[in-house]
Amino acid sequence: MDRLAATALPDLWDRLLGTQPNPDRWVVTGTALVALAVVVPAALWRVARNAITIAHEGGHGLVALLTGRTLTGIRLHSDTSGLTLSRGKPYGLGMILTAAAGYTAPPLLGLGGAALLATGRITLLLWAATALLLAMLVMIRNAYGVLTVLLTGGTFLLVSWLAGPQVQAVFAYAVVWFLLLGGVRPAFELQVRRAREGGGDSDADQLARLTHAPAGLWLFLFHAVSLCSLMGGGRWLLGL
Repeated sequence: MDRLAATALPDLWDRLLGTQPNPDRWVVTGTALVALAVVVPAALWRVARNAITIAHEGGHGLVALLTGRTLTGIRLHSDTSGLTLSRGKPYGLGMILTAAAGYTAPPLLGLGGAALLATGRITLLLWAATALLLAMLVMIRNAYGVLTVLLTGGTFLLVSWLAGPQVQAVFAYAVVWFLLLGGVRPAFELQVRRAREGGGDSDADQLARLTHAPAGLWLFLFHAVSLCSLMGGGRWLLGL
């Protein structure tokens, strides 16, 4: 038993940190086109946006913990909205960073994923995503949120354990392209909504109240992060 464990552990470590061959160029461009075809049409986007909401609310929660706040729960709703609750000072740097993390999380996760794929670490990407989803599951406080995160995490787990290298590559590249492309659209949706309805309780408006800087400035930050992540991550994925 000890000998088996001694053999299995290094193999598992090598599998996690080892590199996999880069997929063919058609896989990279094909998954980009598939992700674009999911993000652009409104009907598909309404369903796929749930994954962006998971990343959005996960970003709020992670930064809340990193800045010393107490994360009390995350809720994901069927209309693709979400809510992350944390305890701590209702002002200050920790609160500002927590509020700013939502719209920036999906594109930054995509950028980080692109960096891993550029170095051939497909398995590490899939396992890291699974671990983050499992950690997030503990903090979900409603049934729809639990179902959504379980299905998403289960998909990552099945692909990472059961699928072959080519399928893993296609799945990983599709996910990263989706985060990069899907991370751009919510900031534009927020901009349109604010133009129609005026100020409200969006992340940009909360940041405006916290910092006394205009909500438009924070909206510009969301645009800048998402577009720069798309350009940088796209270059890595395409090997430019």
